[in-house]
Amino acid sequence: MKATIDRIDEGIAVLILVTDEPVRMTVPVSLLPPGAKEGDIVTIAIDRDEVATATSKDRVTSLIDKLKNK
Repeated sequence: MKATIDRIDEGIAVLILVTDEPVRMTVPVSLLPPGAKEGDIVTIAIDRDEVATATSKDRVTSLIDKLKNK
């Protein structure tokens, strides 16, 4: 998905997603590509990490089991 960097203020970037309905989101400037500035268009990707999700779920389940068996 594409977004325009609307403004950068105090380490926070305000992005406007390029969609049918404008959507605003804020992200830390540290997540922007080096050299990105107001007016630039950036690409945003959000992916689901199934392996990390399963690992986290297993860890939480294990902790709950340990608490139940005390």
